[in-house]
Amino acid sequence: MLNDALEASLALSPERDNNFFTGGLSGLYEGRNAWDRKKVFAESMRAWRVNPIARRIVKLMTSFIVGKGIVIKSDNTAVQAFLTEWWDHPLNKFKRNVKRWKDEDTRTGNLFPLFSVQADGMAIIRMVPAENIEDIETMEKDVEQETGYFKDETKNEKWEAYDKNAEQKTFMLHYASNQPVGSAWGEADLSPLLVWIGRYSSWLENRVRLNQFRTAFMYVIEGNYATETDRSIREKNLNANPPKPGTTLVTNRNNGEKWGILAANLDSFDASVDGLTIKKMISAGVGFPLHYLAEPESSTSTTAEAAGTPTFRTLEEAQNDFFEMIIDMAKVAVEVKGKFSDSKFPDARIWLEGPDITERDNATLALALGRSYPHLADMFDRDAIEPKEFMRLAYKFFAEVWDESKTPKIKKKPLVKPEASPSPAIEDPKTDPDDPKEEE
Repeated sequence: MLNDALEASLALSPERDNNFFTGGLSGLYEGRNAWDRKKVFAESMRAWRVNPIARRIVKLMTSFIVGKGIVIKSDNTAVQAFLTEWWDHPLNKFKRNVKRWKDEDTRTGNLFPLFSVQADGMAIIRMVPAENIEDIETMEKDVEQETGYFKDETKNEKWEAYDKNAEQKTFMLHYASNQPVGSAWGEADLSPLLVWIGRYSSWLENRVRLNQFRTAFMYVIEGNYATETDRSIREKNLNANPPKPGTTLVTNRNNGEKWGILAANLDSFDASVDGLTIKKMISAGVGFPLHYLAEPESSTSTTAEAAGTPTFRTLEEAQNDFFEMIIDMAKVAVEVKGKFSDSKFPDARIWLEGPDITERDNATLALALGRSYPHLADMFDRDAIEPKEFMRLAYKFFAEVWDESKTPKIKKKPLVKPEASPSPAIEDPKTDPDDPKEEE
């Protein structure tokens, strides 16, 4: 009944097709925790389905963050073996599902993975749509300690949150993006763009209609017809056999028939600046340069490269956040496996290896390391810096994280005292062996 009521309210919405809240979203946000989540989630899904710009934005986010795929790693052999089995399990299908999960995170800003534990302790994950969660139950004085997730407004049924001290066959986790302080819900990257995506779509649709009506016309024929019946017969005959483009029409002046064309007098002024301005608003909201949205900004590559730095930084942060979600799921899966089986896993580090946000950084970082390493090595050989500092600086130059607890034993290159060598005799290029010898 609640789903039917939601569909009915959406059906009564004055916004249709490409509009997407052209009047604004402010009316749906009453406070930090009170806002019409299901309406926003539904409109984000609808925009992704019917609007090319919305789908392109979601696809770009997933392409940069997940790319061709990610690999899960651990520094413990037993943990690595289980994670590989868990990752490749036919019911989990992580290789395909992580892309769908990132799409959902961009559309709604909330991920609700539902864990179902098999008899052998293997955790199977299914992502529950955010609009299927009515409310989040938390501790009374701590909104960040979630205890359950209600399925409907009656709050009679709910999924229990994960409890590491209990053996749960079914439980749920929650990960939120763009989460305001004091709120249990996250907010989507796509939702604030819906207004401007809708306005751009409406503007573009109006331009298409205007140009379509400008080319529409109808024939107007004036003639001397004896009766209304003769005029009607002539009109029906022409409607049944209208003149085709490219044909020649010859009329008899004596019959008094005069042909003309009636067309709409509509001015289609150049509104490209208006469309570009709206598109800039969309681009600024998602953090992409305009050429990512099929709008070249400049004829040179300098502008595009300069615009890449803030974009790549934002994407790197989004990739780190998404990877942390997957790593947390993996840690829970390892804990659950230990509870329901004889397998005992030690505390091990788990990480993900994914695609680089930009290949351009690789060349820049390699150049930075190549120029700095000889000087760092010389300082280390001369006892100017310690091994930890040497490794920290080396890792810093190619932007990798250095684990200080794992400092290798670095061998120093022995310093060799330069030997004094006699200066070679300077030969006179003017001396010729065939010249006569000079007398003393």
